[in-house]
Formats: sequence, structure tokens, C-alpha cells
Amino acid sequence: MNDADVLLTVPQAARMTALKEATIRRRILERRIGYVKLGRSVRIPLQEVEKLIRRGYRPPIGNE
Repeated sequence: MNDADVLLTVPQAARMTALKEATIRRRILERRIGYVKLGRSVRIPLQEVEKLIRRGYRPPIGNE
């Protein structure tokens, strides 16, 4: 199983990003995070969480 196949619950995604579950759910409702709907369950692909983290990354301003 590769990263593209891993599906996370909302609580798991919240823990990985250090965000509240409500924030993850709001971003899902706003369609800012891709998700998979399985019946009544919502799952978030691991690659979507990783993409969210990468988009928020800001490199340091260093004295080189």
C-alpha cells in the first residue's frame, strides 16, 4: 500500500496537522481539502494532508 492509498479519519488528519477537527471539517465543507465519501463516512487521503502541510510551509529567512 502506498501513500496514495492511505485514507485518514478527520481526527487523524487533525492530529497530523495540529489543527482542530472542526477546522478540518470546515475546510472539507469549503472544498479546500480533497476527501473521499464512503457512505456516511468521510476519509481524507494522506497525500491531501501532506499537500496541506506543504502549502503552509514558509522557508526561514536566513543570513547566508
